[in-house]
Formats: sequence, C-alpha cells, structure tokens
Amino acid sequence: MTEYHGNVHVGGPAQTHELAKLMITKVAVGPGNNNAYLLRSRLTDEQVLIDAADEAETLLKVIGEGGISRVITTHQHGDHWQALAEVVARTNATTVAGRDDAEGIPVPTDEPVTDGDRIHFGELTLEVITLVGHTPGSIALLYDDPTGPPHLFTGDSLFPGGVGNTRGVKANFDSLLHDVETKLFARLPDETWVYPGHGADTTLGTERPHLGEWRARGW
Repeated sequence: MTEYHGNVHVGGPAQTHELAKLMITKVAVGPGNNNAYLLRSRLTDEQVLIDAADEAETLLKVIGEGGISRVITTHQHGDHWQALAEVVARTNATTVAGRDDAEGIPVPTDEPVTDGDRIHFGELTLEVITLVGHTPGSIALLYDDPTGPPHLFTGDSLFPGGVGNTRGVKANFDSLLHDVETKLFARLPDETWVYPGHGADTTLGTERPHLGEWRARGW
C-alpha cells in the first residue's frame, strides 16, 4: 500500500489514509482542484462523502458498489456541489449541510446541521463545528479518533497558510479567525490532521505558530 501523504491532483489517483476504524479516501476533482473525501467505517462498510464537488463519475468510481448513506456539503459555494445532484440521484444518499448555508445549495438539504451536532455512520461519529466567515454556514467535521490523533475536515475555512477567503470583509475575517482559534486551535492538539477543501493536508501544529501573522495581515 502507498503511504498516505494527501497530495492528490485532478486526473490522478486517489489517496487513502487507513486508520484503525476509519478509511479516508481523498480525490481531487474539477477546475478548482477541489478535494472530496470518502469516509468508510471499517466495521460496517457504511460510507459518507464530504463535498460532491465535481466530476460525478470520478466520485462514483471512488464510492464503488457499496454506495453512500450521506453526502455532506461543507459550504454553499458552487465549486463544492457541482456533482451533488447526480451523486444523490445515483446513490439515493441523504444530503447534509450547515443550516445557514442550506438555502444557497440548489439540491435540497435533508439534514441541516449546526454547531455541536453529530453525524453517525457505522459505529463512528463526526462532530459538526460551525466556522462563520467564509460563508454564513460553513462547517468543519471532526473525527475524534479513539486510537490516535483527531482528524478534521475544514472545507474552505482553514488551509495550510491561513484561513479561507473572506473577500476583504473585515467582519467576516474577524469572525472566521475567532472561530478557528477558539473552536479548533484552543481545543484540539497539535497532531490534529487537517483535510482542507483544496490542496495539501496540514496539521494544527504546523499552522499554530502563524496565527499572529494571519491576524496582522488580515487574511
């Protein structure tokens, strides 16, 4: 098996991070080089997809014959749901999104969620963490692995090198940085693995020393 490093590119192979109870498969799709993540319980084989961003056929190939029970959309921006309608039509999956972003997603949200909600699949749980600023209802998803470090799916709210784009609106930047600092960095350990909506993975420990720089530059 290839060691997981999280560096994927559009048209290239997926990468799978094998944990004790969870398999995380990362694939890049679409013109925005979006990341989509397939999560599978090793005990029950139940699967959920985070962000049906684009290229439905690519995503369906990664999903395989086992199907998915849910598709979770991290936020309302169009590059994160281009394949959502087709994936749902082909899998009959339940749709999940942040309550305050659901109206901006053209596929109806079956399960609107907010801060502190839990999403269950197999014997596993994802905790919903609302991060306001990139959009009003952006969510991150935390898998608190009982056998190792936490794993955090951040959508476009946290990347290597900074928080997500707030388009020069200071109030949105202040809100997002506050939520990222208080809900992620203040709570979770340095070894927390971060899976963003675009590009390479990182850890909270890698990014933590730069929080002051982000605050000073304003983006």
